[in-house]
Amino acid sequence: MTIIRALAWLALIALAMPASAQLVQQPEVEETTPADLFGRETPRSAVTGLIRALAEADYTRAAQYLSSAGPDDSASLEQAAEQARQLQAALDSGGSLLPFSVLSNDATGRLDDGLPPASERVGTLPGDADAPILLERSEGPEGQEIWRVSEDTLEAIDTLMPAAEDLPAADAEATPIIAGAPLADWLLLLGIAAGSFLLLWVLSAAILALMRAAVADTEESTAYRLVRAALPPLSLFLAVVGFNLWAGSVEASIVARQTLLRYIGIVAWIALAWFALRLVDAIAHLATNRMERQQRRQGASIVALARRAAKLALLAIAFVAILDTFGFDVTAGVAALGIGGLALALGAQKTVENLVGSVTVIADKPVEVGDFCRVGEVIGTVEDVGMRSTRVRTLERTLVTIPNGDFSSREIENYAKRDRFLFNPTIGVEYGISSAKLREGVEIIEQVLIDHELVENDGLRARFADFGASSLDIEVFAYITVIDFAESRFIRQELMLEIFARLEEAGLSIAFPTRTVHLVTEE
Repeated sequence: MTIIRALAWLALIALAMPASAQLVQQPEVEETTPADLFGRETPRSAVTGLIRALAEADYTRAAQYLSSAGPDDSASLEQAAEQARQLQAALDSGGSLLPFSVLSNDATGRLDDGLPPASERVGTLPGDADAPILLERSEGPEGQEIWRVSEDTLEAIDTLMPAAEDLPAADAEATPIIAGAPLADWLLLLGIAAGSFLLLWVLSAAILALMRAAVADTEESTAYRLVRAALPPLSLFLAVVGFNLWAGSVEASIVARQTLLRYIGIVAWIALAWFALRLVDAIAHLATNRMERQQRRQGASIVALARRAAKLALLAIAFVAILDTFGFDVTAGVAALGIGGLALALGAQKTVENLVGSVTVIADKPVEVGDFCRVGEVIGTVEDVGMRSTRVRTLERTLVTIPNGDFSSREIENYAKRDRFLFNPTIGVEYGISSAKLREGVEIIEQVLIDHELVENDGLRARFADFGASSLDIEVFAYITVIDFAESRFIRQELMLEIFARLEEAGLSIAFPTRTVHLVTEE
């Protein structure tokens, strides 16, 4: 009955839960500010949207990026459209805008530029006055914060440029328009870029030719290797820098200039990544050659691991920078990479464990290639320490491959690191001799140890240790001062033979297992 009552109560509670849930007041959902339709949330997005509207000759939409455009006033919007055309003419006549990568992508803009928080400098108008092009942050039509060209900049344009109706119209037949800019401007800018790269490439080739003539052995010259690795990508990067400096003062379409300045940043990042990769390869090659000459193969493994890690990091940085240039959300991409990396690490846990074990084995160096050692139950000579595993050649000439994660956690005994070998036999002489004869045998053995030049005198001893079952046991303790195993076995043999010969001369025989049986007969 108790169980039935409990089940009934549970049923009533379950039926009452939906009704009681309706009585609980739901929390109010916080309203979020809608995104701006024209993408004016940051200085970068505002300038990008303005250039896109100018490229399409959509001055009505371009007017939305000017502070003079009213939200519902068609007259002010028409006036702002004329000012947008004037702005384009001013920029085409020698004005400049900051490249895409330099523009701030924060909603607050740059706060360290010495301007008020609501102002942002994004370019310069043409002329001697060096008048800045400023964006100002204000409240948008739906309450969001947006960036638009400031009133001060528009007033400067009115005094600098003629009215919109007085501006010359572009002759589409005489000057074909491609992607919002005249073909002649595209060719001019591309010619500047190609000429900059060609000039620097010729200069780098001349530098390399001079170094080849001055250096006797170019293959062994560290400086020549580094310069040869660095000059080609460095020339490309310097050409991009020169184009950025030169293109800002050229009287060409602002659409063409901003487009090339934006996407030539990709070339700059590729040049930087290329430069860094070649430099890493050159340094790693020099370090590896030095390690191999010094027979330090573990050091060469460390260099190879560091080289791969550095190249992966450089490629990842360049990839993220290129994505940012194309306008992708880098923050979300980095977060996705972090989550993907975590998933990959969980899925490849053993691989990561072996990689960490490789670093531990290479850095700690418990064994080196060629060492005779014992790893757990495996005894043999280390043949290779790789990135994933270590290979050991056993005494039976089989090859055992041990993953480095397991190898680093095992007990490792390195026989090759011994500085001496222990000589510790127990020598038994026969029963039936006098105590004086036994004492003489102990002294003989100790003297043999003292006389040998490769036996360490400090701590050596021979002592009568025990009455054994078949012998009188003399314990020997000494160290043979060699590091080679085969040589130590030869010296051990010499000592044992000399001890045997000296005992034989003294009339002492080495005991062997014997048993004396006493028979008792009953009367």
